[in-house]
Amino acid sequence: MSGEKDQLRLQQLMAPDLRPETYVYCTFEDHSLPVDLSPICTFRESEGLTAIVERSQAVRAKVPYIFEAKLITLTVHSSLEAIGFLAMISSALANAGIPCNAVAAFHHDHLFIPVDRADDAFSLLEALSQSSAPAVI
Repeated sequence: MSGEKDQLRLQQLMAPDLRPETYVYCTFEDHSLPVDLSPICTFRESEGLTAIVERSQAVRAKVPYIFEAKLITLTVHSSLEAIGFLAMISSALANAGIPCNAVAAFHHDHLFIPVDRADDAFSLLEALSQSSAPAVI
């Protein structure tokens, strides 16, 4: 199954799920991940390997980190070819003054929101999903 592409259906079916864990961003210049880390996501950049891990893992492994965030997963199966969905979500959050780092994975879109704004972001996303009108970018 390739996922939903219609922006209004994505908005109405997104069913945001706020995870209780706190996640952080770490980077490893040598592109080598410490064995005691189990990241939720990694990305290889020329400057180093970025890893998003639970804060407790980073603390235990004594690795530096930044950006303490909560994870909100949009549980609708969104197509990787959907047009404008993440733009709509990030615009709505930006209009509310809420930073967001988005990761599009195979089945779902995932949003990393600063810990102190996660509840606000979750409420905003729930309100959007209950709206019958398309969100304006």
